[in-house]
Amino acid sequence: MNKKIALIYMGGTFGCIGEPLAPMPDAEFIPQLKKVLAPQFKIECFKAPSIKDSSACTAIDWLMLIQQIQSLQLQNFQHFVIIHGTDTLSYAAATLSRFLAESCHVVLTGSQYPLLNIQGDNTREFTDALDNLNTALDAVTRLPVGVYLAFYHQVIHARTTLKAHSTALDAFKGLKAEQQIAVDHSVIQVQLSHIEKAKSLNIVNWMMVPTEILQVEHNLENFSKHAPHFLIIQAYGVGNLAVNAGIIQKIKNLQENGCQIILSTQVPLGGMDQRYAISQWIKDSKILVSDALSQADLYAKIVKIYLQYPSSEQWHDHWYDHPE
Repeated sequence: MNKKIALIYMGGTFGCIGEPLAPMPDAEFIPQLKKVLAPQFKIECFKAPSIKDSSACTAIDWLMLIQQIQSLQLQNFQHFVIIHGTDTLSYAAATLSRFLAESCHVVLTGSQYPLLNIQGDNTREFTDALDNLNTALDAVTRLPVGVYLAFYHQVIHARTTLKAHSTALDAFKGLKAEQQIAVDHSVIQVQLSHIEKAKSLNIVNWMMVPTEILQVEHNLENFSKHAPHFLIIQAYGVGNLAVNAGIIQKIKNLQENGCQIILSTQVPLGGMDQRYAISQWIKDSKILVSDALSQADLYAKIVKIYLQYPSSEQWHDHWYDHPE
């Protein structure tokens, strides 16, 4: 089996130097990176199409990365390790998983501390970067096809990734790579038209806090003035949200304006459950319910369905598709 690895550098703390920290230019960083690569791996290094602070990354950057991976697949690469910033690492991981599915082996990683010292001429005395990279390189050669995230000696399924701590080394949680998860088997070959369309995608995420129900109704009215493509409502617990007739009507008005509304939960673990009578309104309003494995996975599902289908009605009709 061909085990040559494409190592793609996409920026982040991993490649920063100086005080205050700033990204090292990729032309200078990649030669330094090559010096620390374990000799047992057959690795070729690449720069990503977009290298930036990950807090500025969007679907466009990840679609270009997917396009690069799919191009490298045509050059006989089937194993990929991605170095990425931690701020949006979970979103990058989920998006790659949704689009690449089980077409190749991919492991994303990053670090809380830079690989190199302030001067950028040697490895840093204390860093998690090298450990995370070696964990990713080891995982990509032994795990089944799919997309994973490696961090702090753990490898987890990309779609279940949650950044649980802003600064700790043990920053990410999710289902271990050895556990079974549902798989979206459909692969999208990313074209320039997908990247162009993604530039227009407008998603609003609304996390509920205890607010008088009349004010919730007024807020929905405000959304209708400039309706996004998708409005995610992060409700309580298993997806509980108190509504009235006015809220349901405002939801229907938004849907008529081409906005699909998705009920999610602000609780990171445990999933959705609509057993309670308070959720009977969901059938009447035709609101969509998230079946994603994480908040990042919900984002990735939205991106994919937006690019697959041209109309709001089709986004609704295909929301619960589970390709086998």
